[in-house]
Amino acid sequence: MKPIWIVDDDPSIRFVLEKALGREGWPIRSFTQTRDVLKALADTDNSDPARQPPQVLVSDIRMPGGSGLELLEQVRAQQPGLPMIIMTAYSDLDSAVSAFQRGAFEYLPKPFDVPKAVELIRRAVEESQREEEAEVQAPLQAEMLGQAPAMQDVFRAIGRLSQSQVTVLITGESGSGKELVARALHKHSPVSGGPFVAINTAAIPKDLLESELFGHERGAFTGAQTQRRGRFEQAEGGTLFLDEIGDMPFELQTRLLRVLSDGHFYRVGGHQAVKAHVRVIAATHQDLELRVKDGVFREDLFHRLNVIRLRLPALRERREDVPMLTQHFLQQSAKQLGVEPKRMGTMALHRLQAFDFPGNVRQLENICHWLTVMAPAQQIALKDLPPEVLGGQPLPAMGAASAALTALPENPVAQAVESAAALAEASPMSASQSGTADAGWLQDLGRHAQQLLAQGHNDVWNQLSQQFEAQLLRTALAATHGRRVEAASRLGIGRNTITRKLQELGLDDESFD
Repeated sequence: MKPIWIVDDDPSIRFVLEKALGREGWPIRSFTQTRDVLKALADTDNSDPARQPPQVLVSDIRMPGGSGLELLEQVRAQQPGLPMIIMTAYSDLDSAVSAFQRGAFEYLPKPFDVPKAVELIRRAVEESQREEEAEVQAPLQAEMLGQAPAMQDVFRAIGRLSQSQVTVLITGESGSGKELVARALHKHSPVSGGPFVAINTAAIPKDLLESELFGHERGAFTGAQTQRRGRFEQAEGGTLFLDEIGDMPFELQTRLLRVLSDGHFYRVGGHQAVKAHVRVIAATHQDLELRVKDGVFREDLFHRLNVIRLRLPALRERREDVPMLTQHFLQQSAKQLGVEPKRMGTMALHRLQAFDFPGNVRQLENICHWLTVMAPAQQIALKDLPPEVLGGQPLPAMGAASAALTALPENPVAQAVESAAALAEASPMSASQSGTADAGWLQDLGRHAQQLLAQGHNDVWNQLSQQFEAQLLRTALAATHGRRVEAASRLGIGRNTITRKLQELGLDDESFD
Protein backbone atom coordinates (compact mmCIF):
# COMPACT_ATOMS: atom_id res chain seq x y z
CA MET A 1 0.00 0.00 0.00
CA LYS A 2 1.14 3.55 -0.71
CA PRO A 3 1.74 5.87 2.28
CA ILE A 4 -0.66 8.21 4.05
CA TRP A 5 0.71 11.76 3.93
CA ILE A 6 0.04 14.01 6.95
CA VAL A 7 0.51 17.78 6.66
CA ASP A 8 0.30 19.83 9.88
CA ASP A 9 2.58 22.38 11.57
CA ASP A 10 1.42 21.10 14.99
CA PRO A 11 3.81 18.30 16.12
CA SER A 12 1.27 16.88 18.58
CA ILE A 13 -1.28 16.30 15.81
CA ARG A 14 1.34 14.65 13.62
CA PHE A 15 2.46 12.45 16.54
CA VAL A 16 -1.08 11.28 17.40
CA LEU A 17 -1.96 10.45 13.79
CA GLU A 18 1.39 8.76 13.12
CA LYS A 19 0.92 6.48 16.14
CA ALA A 20 -2.73 5.68 15.34
CA LEU A 21 -2.09 4.99 11.65
CA GLY A 22 1.08 3.04 12.48
CA ARG A 23 -1.02 0.67 14.62
CA GLU A 24 -3.10 0.00 11.51
CA GLY A 25 0.05 -1.04 9.66
CA TRP A 26 -0.12 1.84 7.20
CA PRO A 27 3.04 3.55 5.95
CA ILE A 28 3.16 7.25 6.86
CA ARG A 29 4.99 10.34 5.68
CA SER A 30 4.69 13.66 7.53
CA PHE A 31 5.18 17.29 6.46
CA THR A 32 5.04 20.62 8.27
CA GLN A 33 4.26 22.94 5.34
CA THR A 34 2.59 22.86 1.93
CA ARG A 35 5.62 23.69 -0.22
CA ASP A 36 7.38 20.52 1.01
CA VAL A 37 4.32 18.49 0.02
CA LEU A 38 4.23 19.93 -3.48
CA LYS A 39 7.95 19.34 -3.90
CA ALA A 40 7.55 15.72 -2.76
CA LEU A 41 4.57 15.20 -5.09
CA ALA A 42 6.62 16.38 -8.05
CA ASP A 43 9.31 13.85 -7.14
CA THR A 44 7.09 10.77 -6.71
CA ASP A 45 7.79 7.50 -8.53
CA ASN A 46 5.61 4.38 -8.25
CA SER A 47 8.57 2.11 -8.97
CA ASP A 48 10.60 3.45 -6.03
CA PRO A 49 9.21 2.47 -2.57
CA ALA A 50 10.88 5.51 -0.99
CA ARG A 51 9.23 7.93 -3.45
CA GLN A 52 5.76 6.48 -3.80
CA PRO A 53 2.86 8.94 -4.20
CA PRO A 54 0.32 9.13 -1.36
CA GLN A 55 -2.74 6.89 -1.08
CA VAL A 56 -4.50 9.60 0.96
CA LEU A 57 -3.45 13.11 1.97
CA VAL A 58 -4.53 14.54 5.36
CA SER A 59 -3.85 18.26 5.73
CA ASP A 60 -4.45 21.04 8.23
CA ILE A 61 -6.33 24.04 6.81
CA ARG A 62 -4.19 26.83 8.34
CA MET A 63 -0.41 26.62 8.28
CA PRO A 64 2.46 29.06 7.74
CA GLY A 65 3.61 29.18 4.14
CA GLY A 66 0.28 28.23 2.54
CA SER A 67 -3.20 27.02 3.51
CA GLY A 68 -4.64 23.53 3.21
CA LEU A 69 -7.26 24.84 0.77
CA GLU A 70 -4.54 26.20 -1.53
CA LEU A 71 -2.78 22.85 -1.29
CA LEU A 72 -6.06 21.10 -2.09
CA GLU A 73 -6.46 23.13 -5.28
CA GLN A 74 -2.94 22.35 -6.45
CA VAL A 75 -3.18 18.66 -5.57
CA ARG A 76 -6.52 18.33 -7.40
CA ALA A 77 -4.90 19.86 -10.48
CA GLN A 78 -1.99 17.40 -10.38
CA GLN A 79 -3.70 14.25 -9.04
CA PRO A 80 -7.50 14.60 -9.31
CA GLY A 81 -8.13 11.07 -8.02
CA LEU A 82 -6.20 11.54 -4.75
CA PRO A 83 -8.57 11.72 -1.72
CA MET A 84 -7.70 14.63 0.56
CA ILE A 85 -9.04 15.14 4.09
CA ILE A 86 -9.00 18.70 5.47
CA MET A 87 -8.46 19.23 9.22
CA THR A 88 -9.14 22.51 10.97
CA ALA A 89 -9.57 23.94 14.42
CA TYR A 90 -11.79 26.62 12.91
CA SER A 91 -15.05 24.71 12.53
CA ASP A 92 -16.92 27.33 10.56
CA LEU A 93 -19.35 26.66 7.74
CA ASP A 94 -17.42 28.72 5.19
CA SER A 95 -14.32 26.54 5.55
CA ALA A 96 -16.36 23.34 5.25
CA VAL A 97 -18.21 24.54 2.16
CA SER A 98 -14.99 25.80 0.61
CA ALA A 99 -13.25 22.47 1.25
CA PHE A 100 -16.06 20.47 -0.33
CA GLN A 101 -16.37 22.84 -3.27
CA ARG A 102 -12.70 22.37 -4.02
CA GLY A 103 -13.04 18.58 -4.01
CA ALA A 104 -12.07 17.49 -0.48
CA PHE A 105 -12.92 13.89 0.42
CA GLU A 106 -14.05 14.89 3.91
CA TYR A 107 -13.83 17.68 6.49
CA LEU A 108 -12.44 16.83 9.96
CA PRO A 109 -12.84 19.47 12.71
CA LYS A 110 -10.35 19.62 15.60
CA PRO A 111 -10.26 18.36 18.24
CA PHE A 112 -11.19 14.98 16.74
CA ASP A 113 -11.76 11.53 18.15
CA VAL A 114 -8.76 9.45 17.03
CA PRO A 115 -10.70 6.21 16.22
CA LYS A 116 -13.14 8.24 14.11
CA ALA A 117 -10.26 9.96 12.32
CA VAL A 118 -8.69 6.57 11.59
CA GLU A 119 -12.01 5.24 10.31
CA LEU A 120 -12.39 8.28 8.06
CA ILE A 121 -8.89 7.74 6.65
CA ARG A 122 -9.70 4.04 6.13
CA ARG A 123 -12.73 5.02 4.06
CA ALA A 124 -10.56 7.37 2.01
CA VAL A 125 -7.99 4.59 1.47
CA GLU A 126 -10.67 2.19 0.24
CA GLU A 127 -12.07 4.88 -2.05
CA SER A 128 -8.58 5.52 -3.45
CA GLN A 129 -8.02 1.80 -4.06
CA ARG A 130 -11.39 1.50 -5.81
CA GLU A 131 -10.41 4.41 -8.05
CA GLU A 132 -7.11 2.71 -8.91
CA GLU A 133 -8.88 -0.55 -9.76
CA ALA A 134 -11.37 1.34 -11.92
CA GLU A 135 -8.51 3.01 -13.81
CA VAL A 136 -6.88 -0.37 -14.47
CA GLN A 137 -10.17 -1.81 -15.73
CA ALA A 138 -11.18 1.30 -17.70
CA PRO A 139 -9.62 0.28 -21.07
CA LEU A 140 -11.52 -3.01 -20.92
CA GLN A 141 -14.78 -1.26 -20.06
CA ALA A 142 -14.74 1.52 -22.63
CA GLU A 143 -17.83 0.16 -24.43
CA MET A 144 -19.81 -1.65 -21.75
CA LEU A 145 -19.53 -2.12 -18.01
CA GLY A 146 -20.37 -5.25 -16.09
CA GLN A 147 -18.83 -7.95 -13.91
CA ALA A 148 -22.04 -9.89 -13.21
CA PRO A 149 -22.12 -13.44 -14.62
CA ALA A 150 -25.05 -12.55 -16.91
CA MET A 151 -23.06 -9.67 -18.43
CA GLN A 152 -19.98 -11.83 -18.79
CA ASP A 153 -22.13 -14.22 -20.87
CA VAL A 154 -23.04 -11.29 -23.14
CA PHE A 155 -19.36 -10.29 -23.50
CA ARG A 156 -18.41 -13.87 -24.36
CA ALA A 157 -21.14 -14.00 -27.00
CA ILE A 158 -19.88 -10.75 -28.56
CA GLY A 159 -16.42 -12.28 -28.67
CA ARG A 160 -17.66 -15.46 -30.35
CA LEU A 161 -19.54 -13.44 -32.97
CA SER A 162 -16.56 -11.18 -33.74
CA GLN A 163 -15.71 -13.03 -36.97
CA SER A 164 -19.30 -13.34 -38.17
CA GLN A 165 -21.83 -11.15 -39.97
CA VAL A 166 -24.80 -13.27 -38.87
CA THR A 167 -28.10 -11.54 -38.02
CA VAL A 168 -28.53 -11.02 -34.26
CA LEU A 169 -31.69 -10.40 -32.23
CA ILE A 170 -31.09 -8.59 -28.92
CA THR A 171 -33.84 -8.85 -26.31
CA GLY A 172 -34.10 -7.01 -23.01
CA GLU A 173 -36.11 -4.44 -21.11
CA SER A 174 -36.14 -0.78 -22.11
CA GLY A 175 -33.06 1.06 -20.86
CA SER A 176 -30.95 -2.09 -20.41
CA GLY A 177 -28.40 -1.07 -23.06
CA LYS A 178 -29.41 -2.94 -26.20
CA GLU A 179 -27.93 -0.31 -28.53
CA LEU A 180 -24.59 -0.53 -26.68
CA VAL A 181 -24.53 -4.27 -27.39
CA ALA A 182 -25.37 -3.61 -31.05
CA ARG A 183 -22.53 -1.08 -31.31
CA ALA A 184 -20.11 -3.54 -29.66
CA LEU A 185 -21.19 -6.27 -32.12
CA HIS A 186 -20.51 -3.86 -34.99
CA LYS A 187 -17.15 -2.69 -33.63
CA HIS A 188 -15.91 -6.27 -33.22
CA SER A 189 -17.09 -7.54 -36.60
CA PRO A 190 -15.68 -7.88 -40.13
CA VAL A 191 -17.75 -4.81 -41.16
CA SER A 192 -16.43 -2.55 -38.38
CA GLY A 193 -14.88 -0.26 -41.00
CA GLY A 194 -18.33 0.52 -42.39
CA PRO A 195 -21.03 2.77 -40.89
CA PHE A 196 -23.25 1.92 -37.94
CA VAL A 197 -26.77 3.24 -38.64
CA ALA A 198 -29.53 3.01 -36.02
CA ILE A 199 -33.26 3.53 -36.38
CA ASN A 200 -35.99 3.19 -33.76
CA THR A 201 -38.93 1.75 -35.67
CA ALA A 202 -41.33 2.68 -32.85
CA ALA A 203 -40.35 6.38 -32.91
CA ILE A 204 -41.12 7.09 -36.58
CA PRO A 205 -44.71 7.52 -37.85
CA LYS A 206 -45.97 4.59 -39.88
CA ASP A 207 -46.38 6.69 -43.06
CA LEU A 208 -42.74 7.82 -42.97
CA LEU A 209 -41.05 4.61 -41.82
CA GLU A 210 -40.95 2.97 -45.27
CA SER A 211 -39.18 6.00 -46.76
CA GLU A 212 -36.82 6.18 -43.76
CA LEU A 213 -35.80 2.56 -44.25
CA PHE A 214 -35.66 2.24 -48.04
CA GLY A 215 -35.48 5.85 -49.29
CA HIS A 216 -37.63 7.31 -52.07
CA GLU A 217 -37.41 8.55 -55.64
CA ARG A 218 -38.12 12.10 -56.68
CA GLY A 219 -41.87 12.59 -57.08
CA ALA A 220 -42.74 9.36 -55.26
CA PHE A 221 -45.22 11.32 -53.10
CA THR A 222 -46.17 14.90 -52.32
CA GLY A 223 -43.11 16.72 -50.99
CA ALA A 224 -40.57 14.25 -52.43
CA GLN A 225 -38.71 16.85 -54.45
CA THR A 226 -35.42 14.96 -54.58
CA GLN A 227 -34.22 11.39 -54.41
CA ARG A 228 -33.44 10.30 -50.85
CA ARG A 229 -31.27 7.44 -49.63
CA GLY A 230 -32.80 5.38 -46.84
CA ARG A 231 -31.15 3.79 -43.83
CA PHE A 232 -30.31 0.59 -45.71
CA GLU A 233 -28.27 2.55 -48.26
CA GLN A 234 -26.71 4.72 -45.55
CA ALA A 235 -25.55 1.53 -43.78
CA GLU A 236 -24.00 0.05 -46.96
CA GLY A 237 -20.95 -2.00 -46.05
CA GLY A 238 -21.71 -1.74 -42.33
CA THR A 239 -24.45 -2.48 -39.79
CA LEU A 240 -28.10 -1.43 -39.64
CA PHE A 241 -29.56 -1.53 -36.13
CA LEU A 242 -33.35 -1.86 -36.06
CA ASP A 243 -34.42 -0.95 -32.52
CA GLU A 244 -37.88 -1.90 -31.18
CA ILE A 245 -38.47 -4.20 -34.15
CA GLY A 246 -41.54 -5.62 -32.40
CA ASP A 247 -43.40 -2.38 -33.14
CA MET A 248 -42.78 -2.42 -36.90
CA PRO A 249 -46.05 -2.16 -38.91
CA PHE A 250 -47.14 -5.53 -40.31
CA GLU A 251 -47.08 -4.45 -43.99
CA LEU A 252 -43.46 -3.21 -43.66
CA GLN A 253 -42.42 -6.51 -42.16
CA THR A 254 -42.96 -8.11 -45.58
CA ARG A 255 -40.54 -5.67 -47.24
CA LEU A 256 -37.95 -6.20 -44.52
CA LEU A 257 -38.27 -9.98 -44.92
CA ARG A 258 -37.58 -9.66 -48.65
CA VAL A 259 -34.41 -7.67 -48.03
CA LEU A 260 -33.18 -10.22 -45.49
CA SER A 261 -34.03 -13.06 -47.89
CA ASP A 262 -32.49 -11.89 -51.16
CA GLY A 263 -30.52 -8.77 -50.27
CA HIS A 264 -32.44 -6.44 -52.62
CA PHE A 265 -34.95 -3.64 -52.04
CA TYR A 266 -36.70 -0.87 -53.98
CA ARG A 267 -36.89 2.76 -52.99
CA VAL A 268 -40.42 4.11 -52.53
CA GLY A 269 -41.63 4.96 -56.06
CA GLY A 270 -38.60 3.24 -57.60
CA HIS A 271 -38.41 0.46 -60.20
CA GLN A 272 -34.75 -0.46 -60.01
CA ALA A 273 -33.59 -2.95 -57.41
CA VAL A 274 -30.89 -1.75 -55.01
CA LYS A 275 -28.43 -4.29 -53.65
CA ALA A 276 -27.95 -4.17 -49.87
CA HIS A 277 -24.62 -5.28 -48.41
CA VAL A 278 -25.68 -4.68 -44.83
CA ARG A 279 -25.53 -6.65 -41.60
CA VAL A 280 -28.81 -6.38 -39.68
CA ILE A 281 -29.04 -6.37 -35.89
CA ALA A 282 -32.52 -6.06 -34.37
CA ALA A 283 -33.65 -5.40 -30.81
CA THR A 284 -36.90 -5.48 -28.89
CA HIS A 285 -38.22 -5.32 -25.35
CA GLN A 286 -41.30 -7.32 -26.37
CA ASP A 287 -41.98 -11.08 -26.44
CA LEU A 288 -41.84 -11.72 -30.20
CA GLU A 289 -43.12 -15.28 -29.87
CA LEU A 290 -46.25 -13.87 -28.21
CA ARG A 291 -46.51 -11.18 -30.92
CA VAL A 292 -46.36 -13.94 -33.55
CA LYS A 293 -49.05 -15.91 -31.71
CA ASP A 294 -51.24 -12.78 -31.58
CA GLY A 295 -50.85 -12.33 -35.34
CA VAL A 296 -49.12 -8.92 -35.22
CA PHE A 297 -45.62 -10.12 -36.14
CA ARG A 298 -44.72 -12.36 -39.08
CA GLU A 299 -43.47 -15.77 -38.04
CA ASP A 300 -41.14 -16.05 -41.06
CA LEU A 301 -39.59 -12.66 -40.25
CA PHE A 302 -39.16 -13.73 -36.64
CA HIS A 303 -37.18 -16.78 -37.72
CA ARG A 304 -35.09 -14.65 -40.10
CA LEU A 305 -34.17 -12.31 -37.25
CA ASN A 306 -33.79 -14.95 -34.56
CA VAL A 307 -30.63 -16.54 -35.97
CA ILE A 308 -28.60 -15.66 -32.86
CA ARG A 309 -30.41 -14.29 -29.84
CA LEU A 310 -28.70 -12.31 -27.08
CA ARG A 311 -30.69 -11.60 -23.93
CA LEU A 312 -29.52 -8.53 -22.03
CA PRO A 313 -30.25 -8.81 -18.27
CA ALA A 314 -32.21 -6.15 -16.40
CA LEU A 315 -30.19 -4.11 -13.90
CA ARG A 316 -32.01 -5.76 -10.97
CA GLU A 317 -30.54 -9.07 -12.21
CA ARG A 318 -26.99 -7.70 -11.99
CA ARG A 319 -27.03 -5.66 -8.77
CA GLU A 320 -23.31 -6.30 -8.24
CA ASP A 321 -22.67 -4.00 -11.21
CA VAL A 322 -24.46 -1.02 -9.63
CA PRO A 323 -21.37 0.35 -7.77
CA MET A 324 -19.22 0.26 -10.92
CA LEU A 325 -21.93 1.79 -13.10
CA THR A 326 -22.70 4.45 -10.49
CA GLN A 327 -19.06 5.53 -10.28
CA HIS A 328 -18.85 5.63 -14.09
CA PHE A 329 -21.99 7.74 -14.49
CA LEU A 330 -21.04 10.13 -11.66
CA GLN A 331 -17.68 10.74 -13.34
CA GLN A 332 -19.38 11.13 -16.72
CA SER A 333 -21.92 13.64 -15.36
CA ALA A 334 -19.22 15.62 -13.54
CA LYS A 335 -17.19 15.86 -16.74
CA GLN A 336 -20.23 17.09 -18.69
CA LEU A 337 -21.02 19.74 -16.08
CA GLY A 338 -17.41 20.76 -15.42
CA VAL A 339 -17.48 19.90 -11.70
CA GLU A 340 -15.70 17.48 -9.36
CA PRO A 341 -17.10 13.92 -9.39
CA LYS A 342 -19.18 13.05 -6.33
CA ARG A 343 -18.84 9.83 -4.36
CA MET A 344 -21.49 7.45 -3.04
CA GLY A 345 -21.66 6.89 0.69
CA THR A 346 -22.02 3.29 1.90
CA MET A 347 -25.68 3.54 2.95
CA ALA A 348 -26.66 5.39 -0.23
CA LEU A 349 -24.93 2.79 -2.38
CA HIS A 350 -26.64 -0.04 -0.52
CA ARG A 351 -30.01 1.59 -1.13
CA LEU A 352 -29.25 1.97 -4.84
CA GLN A 353 -28.31 -1.71 -5.03
CA ALA A 354 -31.60 -2.63 -3.37
CA PHE A 355 -33.64 -0.54 -5.83
CA ASP A 356 -35.31 -2.46 -8.69
CA PHE A 357 -34.61 0.15 -11.41
CA PRO A 358 -37.69 -0.23 -13.65
CA GLY A 359 -35.86 2.02 -16.14
CA ASN A 360 -32.69 -0.09 -15.87
CA VAL A 361 -29.24 1.36 -16.69
CA ARG A 362 -30.76 4.45 -18.33
CA GLN A 363 -32.57 5.25 -15.08
CA LEU A 364 -29.36 4.84 -13.05
CA GLU A 365 -27.59 7.19 -15.44
CA ASN A 366 -30.34 9.80 -14.97
CA ILE A 367 -30.18 9.40 -11.17
CA CYS A 368 -26.41 9.96 -11.20
CA HIS A 369 -26.87 13.10 -13.27
CA TRP A 370 -29.53 14.31 -10.82
CA LEU A 371 -27.22 13.61 -7.85
CA THR A 372 -24.35 15.48 -9.49
CA VAL A 373 -26.56 18.55 -9.63
CA MET A 374 -28.63 18.20 -6.46
CA ALA A 375 -26.53 16.46 -3.77
CA PRO A 376 -25.14 19.16 -1.43
CA ALA A 377 -21.81 17.53 -0.48
CA GLN A 378 -19.07 15.65 -2.31
CA GLN A 379 -20.07 12.41 -0.59
CA ILE A 380 -23.66 11.40 -1.32
CA ALA A 381 -25.61 10.38 1.78
CA LEU A 382 -28.72 8.21 1.96
CA LYS A 383 -30.98 11.24 2.41
CA ASP A 384 -29.62 12.79 -0.82
CA LEU A 385 -31.08 10.07 -3.06
CA PRO A 386 -34.05 11.05 -5.24
CA PRO A 387 -37.59 10.33 -4.00
CA GLU A 388 -38.21 7.43 -6.39
CA VAL A 389 -35.29 5.52 -4.90
CA LEU A 390 -36.18 6.23 -1.28
CA GLY A 391 -39.84 5.60 -2.03
CA GLY A 392 -39.15 2.43 -3.97
CA GLN A 393 -37.49 0.81 -0.94
CA PRO A 394 -39.11 2.35 2.16
CA LEU A 395 -36.90 3.15 5.10
CA PRO A 396 -37.41 0.89 8.13
CA ALA A 397 -39.86 1.96 10.81
CA MET A 398 -38.21 4.45 13.13
CA GLY A 399 -37.73 2.26 16.17
CA ALA A 400 -34.67 2.40 18.38
CA ALA A 401 -32.49 0.48 15.90
CA SER A 402 -33.46 2.38 12.78
CA ALA A 403 -33.12 5.73 14.52
CA ALA A 404 -29.57 4.74 15.40
CA LEU A 405 -28.91 3.60 11.83
CA THR A 406 -29.89 6.90 10.24
CA ALA A 407 -27.87 8.93 12.72
CA LEU A 408 -24.62 6.99 12.42
CA PRO A 409 -21.67 7.58 10.09
CA GLU A 410 -21.55 5.33 7.05
CA ASN A 411 -19.51 2.46 8.53
CA PRO A 412 -21.12 -1.00 8.51
CA VAL A 413 -19.35 -2.15 11.68
CA ALA A 414 -20.19 1.02 13.58
CA GLN A 415 -23.79 0.82 12.41
CA ALA A 416 -24.19 -2.79 13.49
CA VAL A 417 -22.63 -2.41 16.94
CA GLU A 418 -24.26 0.92 17.84
CA SER A 419 -27.64 -0.17 16.48
CA ALA A 420 -27.37 -3.30 18.59
CA ALA A 421 -26.73 -1.16 21.66
CA ALA A 422 -29.86 0.86 20.89
CA LEU A 423 -31.87 -2.34 20.57
CA ALA A 424 -30.48 -3.71 23.80
CA GLU A 425 -31.75 -0.63 25.64
CA ALA A 426 -35.21 -1.10 24.15
CA SER A 427 -37.53 -3.77 25.55
CA PRO A 428 -37.77 -7.11 23.64
CA MET A 429 -41.43 -6.36 22.92
CA SER A 430 -40.74 -2.94 21.39
CA ALA A 431 -37.96 -4.40 19.24
CA SER A 432 -40.19 -7.18 17.93
CA GLN A 433 -42.96 -4.73 17.18
CA SER A 434 -40.68 -2.47 15.15
CA GLY A 435 -41.26 -4.66 12.13
CA THR A 436 -37.61 -4.63 11.04
CA ALA A 437 -36.28 -7.88 9.59
CA ASP A 438 -32.88 -7.25 11.22
CA ALA A 439 -34.15 -6.96 14.80
CA GLY A 440 -33.27 -10.60 15.67
CA TRP A 441 -29.57 -10.57 14.86
CA LEU A 442 -29.13 -7.03 16.16
CA GLN A 443 -30.67 -8.09 19.50
CA ASP A 444 -28.26 -11.02 19.64
CA LEU A 445 -25.38 -8.66 18.90
CA GLY A 446 -26.57 -6.30 21.63
CA ARG A 447 -26.82 -9.13 24.17
CA HIS A 448 -23.34 -10.35 23.21
CA ALA A 449 -21.95 -6.83 23.64
CA GLN A 450 -23.64 -6.51 27.06
CA GLN A 451 -22.18 -9.87 28.11
CA LEU A 452 -18.64 -8.86 27.14
CA LEU A 453 -19.01 -5.50 28.90
CA ALA A 454 -20.34 -7.20 32.05
CA GLN A 455 -17.29 -9.52 32.01
CA GLY A 456 -15.02 -6.48 32.12
CA HIS A 457 -13.57 -6.70 28.62
CA ASN A 458 -11.87 -3.50 27.45
CA ASP A 459 -11.66 -4.37 23.74
CA VAL A 460 -15.33 -5.07 22.98
CA TRP A 461 -15.30 -2.84 19.92
CA ASN A 462 -12.36 -4.67 18.34
CA GLN A 463 -13.74 -8.12 19.20
CA LEU A 464 -17.16 -7.48 17.70
CA SER A 465 -15.77 -5.60 14.71
CA GLN A 466 -13.48 -8.52 13.84
CA GLN A 467 -16.27 -11.07 14.26
CA PHE A 468 -18.60 -8.96 12.12
CA GLU A 469 -16.03 -8.50 9.34
CA ALA A 470 -14.97 -12.16 9.41
CA GLN A 471 -18.57 -13.35 9.07
CA LEU A 472 -19.22 -10.92 6.18
CA LEU A 473 -16.10 -12.11 4.35
CA ARG A 474 -16.85 -15.82 4.89
CA THR A 475 -20.42 -15.37 3.64
CA ALA A 476 -19.42 -13.36 0.57
CA LEU A 477 -16.60 -15.75 -0.38
CA ALA A 478 -18.86 -18.78 0.09
CA ALA A 479 -21.45 -17.14 -2.18
CA THR A 480 -18.81 -16.48 -4.87
CA HIS A 481 -17.06 -19.87 -4.44
CA GLY A 482 -13.87 -18.24 -3.23
CA ARG A 483 -13.58 -15.65 -6.01
CA ARG A 484 -12.09 -12.69 -4.13
CA VAL A 485 -12.52 -10.01 -6.79
CA GLU A 486 -16.21 -10.86 -7.19
CA ALA A 487 -16.70 -11.02 -3.40
CA ALA A 488 -15.04 -7.61 -2.99
CA SER A 489 -17.25 -6.14 -5.71
CA ARG A 490 -20.43 -7.52 -4.11
CA LEU A 491 -19.41 -6.25 -0.68
CA GLY A 492 -18.59 -2.83 -2.14
CA ILE A 493 -14.94 -2.84 -1.06
CA GLY A 494 -11.67 -2.83 -2.99
CA ARG A 495 -9.69 -5.89 -4.07
CA ASN A 496 -6.73 -4.82 -1.93
CA THR A 497 -9.03 -4.31 1.04
CA ILE A 498 -10.42 -7.85 0.97
CA THR A 499 -6.90 -9.29 0.70
CA ARG A 500 -5.70 -7.20 3.64
CA LYS A 501 -8.75 -8.07 5.76
CA LEU A 502 -8.34 -11.81 5.14
CA GLN A 503 -4.74 -11.58 6.27
CA GLU A 504 -5.58 -9.47 9.36
CA LEU A 505 -8.38 -11.82 10.43
CA GLY A 506 -6.40 -15.01 9.79
CA LEU A 507 -8.75 -16.19 7.04
CA ASP A 508 -6.20 -16.15 4.23
CA ASP A 509 -5.70 -19.93 4.26
CA GLU A 510 -9.36 -20.91 4.59
CA SER A 511 -11.03 -22.61 1.62
CA PHE A 512 -14.33 -21.17 0.36
CA ASP A 513 -14.77 -23.26 -2.83
